[in-house]
Amino acid sequence: MSVSSILPGATIGILGGGQLGRMTAMAARTLGYDVHVLDPDPWCAARGVVDRVVSARFDDADAAADLASHCNVVTLEIEQIATASLDAAARHAPVRPSSRLVGIIQDRALQKRWLTQHGFPVGPYEDVANVAELERAAERLGALVVKATRGGYDGRSQVRLAASDDAESAWASLTGKAETVRPAVAEQALDLESELSVMIARAPNGSTAVFPPALNYHERQVLAWSVIPAPLPETLVAQAIELARGIADAIELEGLLAVEMFLTAEGQLLVNELAPRPHNSFHETELACVTSQFEQLVRAICNLPLGETSVVRPAAIVNLFGDLWTDDAGPRFDAALAEPLTRLHLYGKRVARPGRKMGHISAYGDTAQDALDRARTAFAHLTNGAG
Repeated sequence: MSVSSILPGATIGILGGGQLGRMTAMAARTLGYDVHVLDPDPWCAARGVVDRVVSARFDDADAAADLASHCNVVTLEIEQIATASLDAAARHAPVRPSSRLVGIIQDRALQKRWLTQHGFPVGPYEDVANVAELERAAERLGALVVKATRGGYDGRSQVRLAASDDAESAWASLTGKAETVRPAVAEQALDLESELSVMIARAPNGSTAVFPPALNYHERQVLAWSVIPAPLPETLVAQAIELARGIADAIELEGLLAVEMFLTAEGQLLVNELAPRPHNSFHETELACVTSQFEQLVRAICNLPLGETSVVRPAAIVNLFGDLWTDDAGPRFDAALAEPLTRLHLYGKRVARPGRKMGHISAYGDTAQDALDRARTAFAHLTNGAG
């Protein structure tokens, strides 16, 4: 059965009003759509660029239904939306991606089982729920990264464990008390060559478009910088793209899917996690690619022709965290913008806290390394000034 396109002039609903919702809304408005969002914070980042904010929790099914009843299609910018809310919204408008897809992804244990059952490569891991199980996992797998199955973002709700002797303190750090029972995934800590991600868009009509892989660098388990195109061998790039295509088709994606991957020191490519939304590592597509990830999301959920994803010029981003706002003067944005071929993106968040993403700097370059060097130089100017 054919699916009609949702043309400009219609209204898009976004579950979540953070920076990803804000940037998606800006792309949607450029294309001529109205935008409504639902977010627990009435002063969320997207507030200034949308037509309506429904202030409600992500598990408020009635509020999700209210949002959808005023929209022609609904999407999301954060996967921590209750599936009951997605189902309630779907009774009024198409929800893309579906609650079935989101339900698989928002539970890390279920996500890994799904990937394994469908033949996609993941690193060694075990499901754990208490200290004793964590100790046994550490004895079998060695050093671990332990993640709660639900919740957590930007390194939250996860902890590193060097040896089984540290299981009790690690579990207490993760759950609050050593005796707490909580589902978690204990992943073997891998010797990594690099981390990369692939973004794929898939429309309801089955058409797909894939962005070139991004090379990513994390500090304290949070993305610090990213660059497109990833300076990786062509065979590896092709393998990563093929993996992303296979996952998108198998999970019946409608919208965007970011596939985070590990490249091990032995040259093995493994799937780390999936994100059914725009992704921090593809912010530089606004500069690098013909079509940004945000416009691509709008095209995909509205069943429009997907945009060209080729790289026009390499670009990189460096994230800006609330730590930069520690003194009265604040970041030297003027100094950063003095660096040629750079752009500043601030998310409109009212309160800066350590570790909170407040914006990013993006930059062009003749090569991926040139772009990254320029973005990092501009970042250094934020605290040091241009002179």
